[in-house]
Amino acid sequence: MRSNARQVLVSAVIVALCVASGVLVARPVPGDAEAAALAARFGFAAEPLNSAPADARRERVVAPDLHKIRGWISSVGAAAALSDLRGQGWAGDLCLVDPRDDSVTVRPVRAADPGGYPPVRLTPTGLPFDRTMAPMGCVPLDVDVDGDTDHVVHYWGRSPVVFLNTRGPGAPVAGGHRAVELITPMAVWNSGTFNVGDVDGDGNLDLLVGNYFPDGARVLDPTATDETRMQMQDSMSLARNAGTNRLLLGKPTGRPDELPTYTDASTALSRAAAGSWTLATGFQDLTGDGLPELYQANDFGPDQLMVNRSTPGHVRFAEVRGERDMTSPKSTVLGWDSFKGMGVTFTYDGDAPLPTVVVSNITTPFALHESNFAFTPTGTPQDLAAGVLPFDERAEELGLARAGWCWDVRGGDFDNDGVDEIMQANGFLKGEVDRWPLLQELAMGNDDLLRHPAFWPNFAPGDDLSGHEPNRFWVRGPDGRYADLAAPTGIATGDNTRALAHGDVDGDNRLDAVVANQWEDSVLLRNTASTGPAADLRLVRPAPAGRDAVTDVIGAQVRLHHPDRPQRTQLYPANGHTGVSAPLAHLALPGGGTTPATVTWRDAAGLHEATVDVRPGHGTILLKSDGTAVAR
Repeated sequence: MRSNARQVLVSAVIVALCVASGVLVARPVPGDAEAAALAARFGFAAEPLNSAPADARRERVVAPDLHKIRGWISSVGAAAALSDLRGQGWAGDLCLVDPRDDSVTVRPVRAADPGGYPPVRLTPTGLPFDRTMAPMGCVPLDVDVDGDTDHVVHYWGRSPVVFLNTRGPGAPVAGGHRAVELITPMAVWNSGTFNVGDVDGDGNLDLLVGNYFPDGARVLDPTATDETRMQMQDSMSLARNAGTNRLLLGKPTGRPDELPTYTDASTALSRAAAGSWTLATGFQDLTGDGLPELYQANDFGPDQLMVNRSTPGHVRFAEVRGERDMTSPKSTVLGWDSFKGMGVTFTYDGDAPLPTVVVSNITTPFALHESNFAFTPTGTPQDLAAGVLPFDERAEELGLARAGWCWDVRGGDFDNDGVDEIMQANGFLKGEVDRWPLLQELAMGNDDLLRHPAFWPNFAPGDDLSGHEPNRFWVRGPDGRYADLAAPTGIATGDNTRALAHGDVDGDNRLDAVVANQWEDSVLLRNTASTGPAADLRLVRPAPAGRDAVTDVIGAQVRLHHPDRPQRTQLYPANGHTGVSAPLAHLALPGGGTTPATVTWRDAAGLHEATVDVRPGHGTILLKSDGTAVAR
C-alpha cells in the first residue's frame, strides 16, 4: 500500500509538472468560422503537369532479396525543381522526375505558356546507364558558372550525372546538353537527396550528396543474387549503416561547358553523420558568419545539426545537441531524437535572427505516432557559435506535430502578408490492405533482425501504409498556432507526394507550388488569391566563365526593413528532400512603395553587406566582389 501511494504521488507530481509546462494541455483548434476566414485569404487552381506515360508502372524491379518488400523499395523517386531557363524573370521552367517511366524532363511549368517548348528528356547518353539505375532528383545549377543553367541528376544505382548546358540561355532543345560524370570512375551510390552551398566560404559552390542504401548495393538489379552489401537499417532509432554521405568541394576551371574539379571532403562529417540514412538536408547560416550550418534529417536515427567552422579549402563541422529536461521526451531532443526525418525547412518570424526549423517525421495516428519537429529559437546565433543549442521543440504547442507520413516540407508566403505558410508532402504506399499492424510488429522487434530483408513482412502491390493521407497547408492564426487549411483551400487530395517546389511560375508576384507525386500525375498549384504587392529578387554576381553573364549567388541573405512586416530569407533552393524551389527571394511588400533591405553574401573576397531598395515586381540585384550591390 505504501509503495502504491508513493507511485500515485509521483504520478500526480509528474502530471502537474506536465500541465504546468503545457505538455498535456489541450490546445484549441480553429472552429469552422475561424478556419473559413483564414482560408479565404488563399486560392489555388490545380493544373496537371504530366500524364501517365504509355509504359507507366507502379513498382520497381528490385534485387531478389528485396522482392517481398518491393512496395517499400518503390516508395520514392518523384522530384521537381523550378528555374528560369528562358530568362523571363520568373520560374517558368521545371525539371520533373516521373518514376512511372524513370524519366527526367525539362519543360515549361504551364503547358499553355505562349513561349513554351516541347519537353526535353535528360538521358545520360554515352555514360553507363541501365535498368538497375533510376533517377531520384534533379537540381538546376550553373555548375560551370558560365551564366546558363545546367542540371545535376542523382540516382539509385549510380553516382550523379551533370547535364552541362551546351546551348546557352534560352529554351532547352534536344541535344542541348552534354552528360558528364560527377565523379570518376562512376560508383554505385543510392542517392536520396542533394544540396548545394558554399560550405568552406571560398566563393565556389559545393555539393552535398545524401546517400541512403549502402554504397555498392545493387538495389534495383534483379540479377543480384550474390549481393552481400545489401542491408536494411540496423536499428529503428540508431541506424548508421547507410551509404556514405558525400561532401564535394568545387573549384570551377573558368571555362564554359567544363565541369569544375571536385575534392572529396566527406571526412569532415562525423562517422555517425556520414553513415546515417539521410533523406533531407538543410543549409542555413545560423551564426551570422556567412557560412551555412548543416541540418541533416535522417531516417531511423537521430538528426544532426552541425555548426560550420570551415575556412577556404578546409571543412570543419561541430555537431551540437540539445539537452533533455524533465518534460522533454528524448525522441524530441535535437541530436538524440529517434524519429524518421524526411524533410526540413527554415522559416523566420519577422526579422528574428534565428528561424524556426521544421522537420517532417511519421505522425500517423494508431501507427508509428511520432511527431513533426518545430525547433523554435530560445537564444542567439552567438549561443550556437559557442556550441549551445538555442532551440526548443514546440511542434505540439504550435499545432504542427501531427500530419501523417510526411516528406518534403517548405515555408513560403502565399498571401503576401510577410508571414510564411508551411506546405508539407504526405503519404507513403497507396493500396487497399492496411499493413500498419505488420510494420508495428517489425518496429517492436529486435534490431539485430531489422537489417535483414528476409525478416521484414511483405509490402507488395495492393498493400497500404498511410497511402491516403492528404498534403498539409499550415497557416498561422492570430494566436501564433498553425491550422491545416488544405481541405478548405481545396488542395487536400489523396496523392502520395514526395517533393514540393515553390516559386512564381507566371510572373504575377504570387508564390505558386509544384507538387511531385509518386506513381501519379504531378500538379501545379497556381496561386489565384487576391494578394498585396511583393518582390521577387534574383541575386546574382558576374559569371567567371561567361562574358557579360551573371550567375545566381546561392546562400545570399536578404533582410527586409519593412516598418510593419520585417522579413528575413536565405537563398538555399535545394533544401529539403527532392524539391528544389526557384532561386529567387520572395518578399512581401504590404502597402507597396520602396522598402530598404540589407543583402549579405560571401565570395572569394570575404563576407559583404550592402543596402538596396526593394520595389514591387521582379528585379535583379548584382552583387559585386567590391561589396557593392546594384539593381539591374
